[in-house]
Amino acid sequence: MGNQLEEYAEEIAKQLQYDFYQKTRHITNESQQLVIKPIFWADVFKKREEELFESSVKAYDLHFQELRRFIISYLGDAIAYQPVESNTHNYYRVHEKVRESLQWLAAKAGEDSVLCVISHSLGTVIASNYFYDLQYNLTSNPSLQTPLERGETLSLFYSMGTSLPLWSLRYSDFNRPVIIPPPQQKKWYPDLSGEWINFYDRDDILSFPLKGLNESYQKAVTEDIQINSGNMLTSWNPLSHGGYFTEKTIVDRIINGLFCTWKHINQL
Repeated sequence: MGNQLEEYAEEIAKQLQYDFYQKTRHITNESQQLVIKPIFWADVFKKREEELFESSVKAYDLHFQELRRFIISYLGDAIAYQPVESNTHNYYRVHEKVRESLQWLAAKAGEDSVLCVISHSLGTVIASNYFYDLQYNLTSNPSLQTPLERGETLSLFYSMGTSLPLWSLRYSDFNRPVIIPPPQQKKWYPDLSGEWINFYDRDDILSFPLKGLNESYQKAVTEDIQINSGNMLTSWNPLSHGGYFTEKTIVDRIINGLFCTWKHINQL
């Protein structure tokens, strides 16, 4: 959420590539075993949020303008993403960004390649909604031509600093989480087990564990892992919300999941 840069994932992507190569180099000489595609959806909201700031804050010379800009960019993303009656609205425009990225991955990595999703903050809500719509047949799109695009190979899900429990308040019965891995995966990888690991920081007020939501999430989420994200200035307060991408505990746990999956599908 917020004023995100398009290159927001460069650092963690490079770290994952490097660490994974270090983990696999004694088995294979290939340096590029992972294909990583960041999904940048912030530009869907940016123009409207900037227009709102100019017309309703700056034009009236309201006080605390930078704080108001922060509120607009953070809460604005969450509010703007709410699904509404028409598929031309933001919910579907954001999901189109996800679809395009999965299509790119299928072409680059292979149509039935194992899919791992790493999400942060509102990104977890978006990922959960997107794959939920696929799994419960709420999305009908003939352009989804490969198993990867249809989410059938989604085996690893790592969520960080998620506010998904807040979104559960929109529903009277929030008991159908996304399934990791989905049943269709058996067609492609019958013996591969998946995992959903959720990382949270107790100082991050936008971050929650997931297994305590209800019995369905207790079963769906493999593990909630408490971490301490951020640096000396941020790790002890709500600014820790921005520190997950550089947290070694998280990167190491993701690498372990990727490595175990890689060994399994390559029968090593």
